[in-house]
Amino acid sequence: MTTGLLTVPPDAPLHIVARLLAERGVSGAPVVDADGRLLGMVTEGDLIRRLAAKEDSPTSWVRGLLSSAEGQAARFARTHGRRARDVMTTELATVTEDTPIERVAQILESKGIRRVPVVRDGVLVGIVARADLIRALCDPEGPPAADAPDARIRRELAHAMQAQPWVDTWFLLAEVQDGVVTFHGFCRSETVKQGLRVLAEGIPGVTEVRFETETTPPYPG
Repeated sequence: MTTGLLTVPPDAPLHIVARLLAERGVSGAPVVDADGRLLGMVTEGDLIRRLAAKEDSPTSWVRGLLSSAEGQAARFARTHGRRARDVMTTELATVTEDTPIERVAQILESKGIRRVPVVRDGVLVGIVARADLIRALCDPEGPPAADAPDARIRRELAHAMQAQPWVDTWFLLAEVQDGVVTFHGFCRSETVKQGLRVLAEGIPGVTEVRFETETTPPYPG
C-alpha cells in the first residue's frame, strides 16, 4: 500500500482540492477528520460531475413529484456544493492491512474502482491502488521489508507530523529515498519549514531534508 497520502479535510474548498489533485498528479484523495478517521473520497469524477451539472436541464414538475425530497436535496448538494464534504463519495469499500492482495484485486475489479482505502479501527493508514498491485506482480520477491530504513523513516515521520498541531498534514506529503526526506505540497511559512526540517532531522537515519513546496493558498472567507 501507499502511505504518506494526500488527504483533505471535509471543509476544504473544492478549488483547493482540484489544485492539489492537479499538482500531485493524482485522481483522488481521501477525506479525513482531525483524528484521521476516513469520511469519504473526493475524486476527479466528483469534481467533473459538479461541473457537468451546470448544463443539466431543470427538473420537470412531474419528475419532481416522482422523486423524493431527500434524493433531490442530496443531488443538489453534490452538484452545487463548494466543499469536499458536499461532493465526496461516502459509500466506500475498504480493506485492512492484513487483507490478501488477491482480495484487494477482486474488490477493485468487481467495483470498477482504481483504489481502495486501508483502515485500522476506522483510521486511514494507506491506500492500495491498481498500480501498487502491478508493482507487486512485477516484483516476485515481494515489497521491501516493513523495517527497511526508508519505510521506517517514513512511518516515524508520519507519526511525528501528526503529533504536531502546527503541521498541515492535509496539505503536505513527505517522500523518503535513501534517507533523504523531501516535502511536497503546501507549506504556510518559512518558520513552519524550519520546524519540519528540525522534526525530520530528529529521526534516526535521515541524512538530508529538502523542500519542494508552495505557499498554502488562502481559504476564501
